[in-house]
Amino acid sequence: MNNSSQKLSVLEKVGYSLGDFAANLIFQTLMTFLAFFYTDVYKIPAGTASAIIFFGGFIGAFFNIIMGAIADRTSTKWGKFRPWILWTSLPFGIIAILAFSTPDFGANGKVIYALVTYFLLILVYSANNLPYSALSGVLTGDMAQRNSLSSYRFVAVMFAQFIIQSLLLPLVLILGHGDKAVGFENTMMIFAIAGVVCFLITFLTTKERIIPAKEQESSVKQDLIDLSKNKPWVIMLSVTILVFITLSLKGGMYIYYFKYYLDPIAQANFLENIGFNNFITGLNNTLTGMGLTEFQWPKDAPTSAFSLFNAGGILFMIFGIMFSKPLADKFGKRNIFIAFIFLSALSLLMFNFYSATSIEIVFATQIAHGFLYGVTIPLLWAMIADVADYSEWKNNRRATAIIFSAMIFGLKVGLSIGGALGAALLSRYGYVAEALVQKQTAIDGIKLSVSIYPGLIFIVSGAILCFYLIDKKMEGQIESDLKERRKKTNN
Repeated sequence: MNNSSQKLSVLEKVGYSLGDFAANLIFQTLMTFLAFFYTDVYKIPAGTASAIIFFGGFIGAFFNIIMGAIADRTSTKWGKFRPWILWTSLPFGIIAILAFSTPDFGANGKVIYALVTYFLLILVYSANNLPYSALSGVLTGDMAQRNSLSSYRFVAVMFAQFIIQSLLLPLVLILGHGDKAVGFENTMMIFAIAGVVCFLITFLTTKERIIPAKEQESSVKQDLIDLSKNKPWVIMLSVTILVFITLSLKGGMYIYYFKYYLDPIAQANFLENIGFNNFITGLNNTLTGMGLTEFQWPKDAPTSAFSLFNAGGILFMIFGIMFSKPLADKFGKRNIFIAFIFLSALSLLMFNFYSATSIEIVFATQIAHGFLYGVTIPLLWAMIADVADYSEWKNNRRATAIIFSAMIFGLKVGLSIGGALGAALLSRYGYVAEALVQKQTAIDGIKLSVSIYPGLIFIVSGAILCFYLIDKKMEGQIESDLKERRKKTNN
């Protein structure tokens, strides 16, 4: 096995991170807007939308295990994982456009179309993102470099999230000239083109350095047996599922929180008081003064406040990411993840207790949550790469992709459960799409779905991680032992 302790160049780190930027233009849209798109744009009943998201995503998630076995056994002149990024780039873009299109096939036809396109999107996402994630485990064997790579990667993720959560609705209204259906399709077309370009850059700028020796090759059955005995893997799978249930649930429900719970007059006053409206006016004056078209920002306060709310959280997530590597290097990934996931859970719980006019404190809490959760973001995937090293260390067999495939499976299961849970809760609490006024039960359900439910799930995930074996001391031992083995193999 090649010695991969050398540092990664900034070019390679940036090139690798662009792959996650591309994938997250689609993934963040699914996590934040899929339920809204189905219920309020494509006009599918909330209960039916919940079933589509759950069953389509859950079935598609099982493809990850198959994809992991395929990727681990792929052999090309480009490596095991890089070619999949190249091969899936164009199909990913095309299917993303189709999944957010709204052909009028009638009530039953729309349900079938939504289910098929969502299922295909989940499949191609697995074929792309599983090898992409596994690639981080073979670019370098240096754990400090992995921490650095994860930080680059998730800054790119945060930029994608910023675009989706802060600018997607304005882009939908602008590009659709007020027609959300047309706007979603045109916006996804732009995202798809940008994504294909970014995937190609990732393919061209990265290099696989950790190559398993022939004697380490194993059967799929042996890989699965190794997984079942790998306690850190079991724990990380559980944590991944719970984290993405939380992200999908709260992310998909925030838009309803702003639209139906927070007072629109209070939101408008807040935007006026912080100078946001003057900023948009000044921007438009500048653009029209230059002979350009006026920037058509949404006129309703909830849409503007929601976009600004997401922007603030994401910017402070990026700020939190910057603290992730130094904290992890000093105290260990596990300890920092546990501490900050608990703190971010507490900030989520607070949303349930604010009045409809407490806009300032809602924004302040989002900023605090963004920073606290941001510290944990790079650690999850860096820890999964460490689990691949742990498996090799214990079994003398490396199966990077199948370990990552299980985690992507967990991500998909979490995404499916969280998205379906959000739509199911809307249906359970009596939500009526596009109603000017919702029942109090629906409003209460929306509040619980952005606060108590996700906060408690985060707390459970942190508690489970207390049983994770790979602390800072073990990280150093694994890295040192594997370096020695690889030297002997190369000699």
